[in-house]
Amino acid sequence: MKLLLTGASGLLGAAVARAAAAQGDEVVGVVGRWPDPVPGVARQVALDLAEPAAVVALVQATRPQAILNCAALAEPAACDAAPALAQRVNVDLPAALAAAARAQGARFVHVSSEQVFDGAAPPYAIASPVNPLHRYGRQKVESERAVLAADPGAAVVRAPLMSGNSLGGRRSVHEKFLEAWSAGKTMRLFTDEIRAVCSAESTAAALLELAARPDLAGVLHWTGAEPVSRWEMGRAVCAHFGFPENWIEPVPRAALPEFTATRPRDLTLDLAPLDRVLRVKPERFAAAVARLVLPAWWRGAGRR
Repeated sequence: MKLLLTGASGLLGAAVARAAAAQGDEVVGVVGRWPDPVPGVARQVALDLAEPAAVVALVQATRPQAILNCAALAEPAACDAAPALAQRVNVDLPAALAAAARAQGARFVHVSSEQVFDGAAPPYAIASPVNPLHRYGRQKVESERAVLAADPGAAVVRAPLMSGNSLGGRRSVHEKFLEAWSAGKTMRLFTDEIRAVCSAESTAAALLELAARPDLAGVLHWTGAEPVSRWEMGRAVCAHFGFPENWIEPVPRAALPEFTATRPRDLTLDLAPLDRVLRVKPERFAAAVARLVLPAWWRGAGRR
């Protein structure tokens, strides 16, 4: 299968590229400013993802059988700092890709986010009311609606916080911890903020299976197998690498009310129906942690 993959240099996109190539797919990977080759990408194209017309032109030129949109400006603070840019990448791009996919007869799979929910009433089913707490979540809701309006046969996958080893070593959960520790900081981690963290590899496998399953359309959920707190994430990462647990500090969300106002408390998702109909199954957090490695920059810097 020929796949057009946007966000190919990101944590999830790179995992998709590797998995797709391993199963014999031809990957045309769209990156922004990433300068190096992405493993698994047969043809790498540098385009400004904030210019959807250029990406649509690539769709028309390459005529892929499936399009997987893993591109996003995913940090809420970054979306607030550059709202127009975030709107183009998070909403305009997927809407344009959905329309292009339908026109070309290609399967379209768009990655949305658990952040469409407010975290107050988990677990969230597909039909649960959305109520995002920040701009990024609102843009993801808008993207879901725009994609399905343009291509009702598309799959829109709400994905969780991701674990894994990114190309640059600074994208995933444990890499963010490492950045703080390299600066000599103690990570203050919430004991009562819950995420069903999923590995990029598990999510990539689900997305690729969906690319070949046009019978599965509309909004879908995919996450890890069990919910974990931020504190539990930190403990697992410290244990895996043999770091002292005093590098992390447990705190309740109530201790930092000004910080948690726009942070959903518990984003546990109901995985029906994908947990029953896909060959790939949700992965436990411990299995994902076992594959984590220290990035090259850490091996040269370490803990200050």
